[in-house]
Amino acid sequence: MGDTDTGTDRGDGPWLDERELRSWVRLVAVLELLPALLDQQLRRDSGMTHFDYMVVSQLSQAPERTLRMTALAQRTNATLPRLSHVVSRLEERGLVERLPCPEDRRATNARLTDAGMAEVEAAAPGHAALVRELVVDPLTRTQVDQLGRIAEAMLGRLDPEGRMTDLYDPS
Repeated sequence: MGDTDTGTDRGDGPWLDERELRSWVRLVAVLELLPALLDQQLRRDSGMTHFDYMVVSQLSQAPERTLRMTALAQRTNATLPRLSHVVSRLEERGLVERLPCPEDRRATNARLTDAGMAEVEAAAPGHAALVRELVVDPLTRTQVDQLGRIAEAMLGRLDPEGRMTDLYDPS
């Protein structure tokens, strides 16, 4: 008595059945292709990688365009060494600056400069257009809602503490 709509009917063995395998392979293809296409567009139009854009975008949304490096690492799901390397590159371009954290001398803040904000504002329309073209437009409104619910269900397992996802849904 399996329920194929609610996901309660699962195989008992370690292997995926045909339907599960078909869905999994397609999800893997999306996970491989989408980041590369987003990265390609941002590099071409803004000289930034997708990860660079995530960093400056997070800073652009923060109060005073400033975050502690540890908070920025959490928001971008990066290790501190990786984030530090990227912030160094962004500093060289004049997009970000590092400052001592006034509340904790041991911590360092990253702040988006005016030039960095201008870069975010210039990059955002092209990035949003590509996201719309590749992710939103091929789906119906109902499918977009379903995609959100599917992603939420998966994030419940991938991010059970809401470390990243709570940052985007403060409700």
